[in-house]
Amino acid sequence: MSLSQPLLVVWFVNGLVCKVLGAVPRHEAIVARILDHDYAHHLMIMIGLSEMVMAAWVWSGKWKKLNVWTQITLVAVMNTLESLIAQDLLLWSRWNLVWAGVFISIVYFNHRVSKRI
Repeated sequence: MSLSQPLLVVWFVNGLVCKVLGAVPRHEAIVARILDHDYAHHLMIMIGLSEMVMAAWVWSGKWKKLNVWTQITLVAVMNTLESLIAQDLLLWSRWNLVWAGVFISIVYFNHRVSKRI
């Protein structure tokens, strides 16, 4: 199993299941609060498709360093905004940033370990 497979699963499942298929309604509520209520559904689908593209990028193995820093930046910015604007809608409330930090650490250390293999 490749070191990047768990990461690509996270991006793909969150994109397809949670956002495109709308299985987690609070995701749309978060998007509505942060971006625009009128277009929340369409924006959520676009975000979900973007997350699926991220999964494909992780799977491709192309431009690994750029991919790692893009993932880290997106997760940090997204979770900071969510914590500041929509904390009451988050699954783990204020602890959401801790889990984001864990994910960021996994992305970073996965990249460092894969460079040594």
